[in-house]
Amino acid sequence: MSGPFAKALADFRARQTGPDAWTALPFFTDGSADLVAARVDAVTATGAHVLPPPEAVFNSLALTPLDKVKVVILGQDPYPTPGDAHGLAFSYRGSRRLPASLRTILAEMAEDLGEPMPKSGDLTKWAKQGVLLLNTALTVEAGKAGAHLKLGWSALVDQAVSAVSERQPAVVFLLWGGSARKHAAQVDQTKHLVIETGHPSPLNRLRDFRGTRPFSRANEWLAARGLMPVDWRLA
Repeated sequence: MSGPFAKALADFRARQTGPDAWTALPFFTDGSADLVAARVDAVTATGAHVLPPPEAVFNSLALTPLDKVKVVILGQDPYPTPGDAHGLAFSYRGSRRLPASLRTILAEMAEDLGEPMPKSGDLTKWAKQGVLLLNTALTVEAGKAGAHLKLGWSALVDQAVSAVSERQPAVVFLLWGGSARKHAAQVDQTKHLVIETGHPSPLNRLRDFRGTRPFSRANEWLAARGLMPVDWRLA
């Protein structure tokens, strides 16, 4: 009998149709996704608390179809505190203070665009406008950041970035930090814009994220190509 994450994978596949569906990527067709889901279910079977809930694991792909992507933001793995993560990189639904990296991101957005600092950390509004918020690992264990980085999820990120670069006509890749910046080589920079900066984490000693204006630069570039800019404001 399949576990909850294998079921979530099956449900996600059932909702994806057509040649441009995310599930057409090799990750979903060559057995890789099934293997990763089985590994996550095996961890769950030991009693570990895996996050986010199974039904939220594929939210980044479900909310932002491949043919709608106009901005890509890559994260590492979900927040390891129950209730915080819901399947979108950096997005936060917890009840406490915003996570430090997200707070830095939203402070830069507010300053860049002359908007008030958002109180919400839920980035669903971005995802629905074509901002792909994809983590290197789609799952984590409670209290164990990075626990699932080697379960096989990374192949999905590699394939997703390459697919967006190949199939979409004009996309902004916001690559924040060393791990994300490694993907710049996969992007066709003759048709896409890559903005590389330091990571927004307070542990970034170079402090080379604030002041880089990625949000206005992305919108200016999209608008220059006749594409609808992203409304970065959050309710």
